Amino acid sequence: MARRGTPEINAGSMADIAFLLLIFFLVTTTMDVDTGITRILPPLPKNNNEKVDVKQRNVLKVLINNHDLMLVNGKPANVHNLTDKIIDFMSIHPNNPAYPQVKEQFIPQLGRKVLMTKGIISLKNDRGTSYKMYIKVQDAIAKAFNEMKNQAALKYYGVKFDQLVNNKKIAAINKLVPIRVSEAEPENVGGGK
Repeated sequence: MARRGTPEINAGSMADIAFLLLIFFLVTTTMDVDTGITRILPPLPKNNNEKVDVKQRNVLKVLINNHDLMLVNGKPANVHNLTDKIIDFMSIHPNNPAYPQVKEQFIPQLGRKVLMTKGIISLKNDRGTSYKMYIKVQDAIAKAFNEMKNQAALKYYGVKFDQLVNNKKIAAINKLVPIRVSEAEPENVGGGK
């Protein structure tokens, strides 16, 4: 009896099948899109030599070191109560030198003048600050401004800010509670990475 040869497999169509499977998985797979922090940057100043004078009492300094420890105006603080500290600092406290100055400003959408704070949140972190801590601080800042917008919307319109549908009312609240956050370039202060 003669031995039969081993039948050969046609590998030419294997490449076609592999290519089709690759295309199928690329088309049907959903990709996670990296999301960033939503911030509207201020316009570039017209005069770069312009000196901006900001009084120290108008600035709430938030510093984070490379060990994820935080100072708020030079005092140890916790990210869990940062939102309350920001709301308190940015609230109107007329004639109180421990808080930011207050100015009277006309809000066209309201048709009247209102008291507004000149407060600014200054955020600075070390290059060694963990991303997780950085995001927690950003979340606390965003939460504080959202809460202040809700308070203003409830005061003037009786509903929370996210329930406003009228663009004029939304613009009024955005003027009443502008997001004033200054973020400095990270440094290697704590000997971080």
